[in-house]
Amino acid sequence: QVQLVESGGGLVQAGGSLRLSCAASGRTFSSYTMGWFRQAPGKEREFVARISRIGGSTYYADSVKGRFTISRDNAKNTVYLQMNSLKPEDTAVYYCGASTVVAPRSYEYNSWGQGTQVTVSS
Repeated sequence: QVQLVESGGGLVQAGGSLRLSCAASGRTFSSYTMGWFRQAPGKEREFVARISRIGGSTYYADSVKGRFTISRDNAKNTVYLQMNSLKPEDTAVYYCGASTVVAPRSYEYNSWGQGTQVTVSS
């Protein structure tokens, strides 16, 4: 399994931007599909975005499409989530996950980071 560490969360006003990073250990980062998920208080963890192993394919939840961009740098073993036009409803703990499945369902991610808090004030 790969070990993941998220960073970049914080407090931002509505309409602002943040960039999250997820650093992975190991030499096989490029063999994993990477995803971002989030969990708001009292809610279940939900899918946000995913990116293919080489980065040529991305997929987003409807709620973030057009505002968030997922990317990866396999040379740095890092996946990013650029979040623009943030809304209060984006407030959550954000997690990155890694999967060996090409187009994984949420339950097919088998490595997770500890999460980073994103708070968007109105």
